[in-house]
Amino acid sequence: MKTMIDDPVHPAVTLIARILLALIFVVSGFGKVANYSGTEAYMANAGLPMVGVLLPLAILAELGGGLLIVLGLFTRSAAIVAVLFTAATAVAIHHFWDLPAAQAMMQQIHFMKNLSIMGGMLLLAAYGPGSWSLDARRSR
Repeated sequence: MKTMIDDPVHPAVTLIARILLALIFVVSGFGKVANYSGTEAYMANAGLPMVGVLLPLAILAELGGGLLIVLGLFTRSAAIVAVLFTAATAVAIHHFWDLPAAQAMMQQIHFMKNLSIMGGMLLLAAYGPGSWSLDARRSR
């Protein structure tokens, strides 16, 4: 019986999936670096505490974690960090349940998008980065 691991397409699909999952984090993290003061103001306006500490941590989680996932390096750990970061962001920023109806729908969509990303990252944490990854090379 042929398994997914034996399938010659599997490594490419897993690599593409990692890149697609990580892309939102890499782009968002880079955006935070490029517009640091604007992001700082946005976070403060959203009511987040200790923005001076949280913003560098967000950049590290998004940009650093996203790049680790693309490379397939420390993938399972980076995916768990991404799940925790995305869950915190969903609750802290996309709290559609507290907003007027005109704003709630868009924030609910963002909240649901975060749940979907978390699902993909949990799969990555559970099944690993695939054979086309630095983690696979390290374990040889």
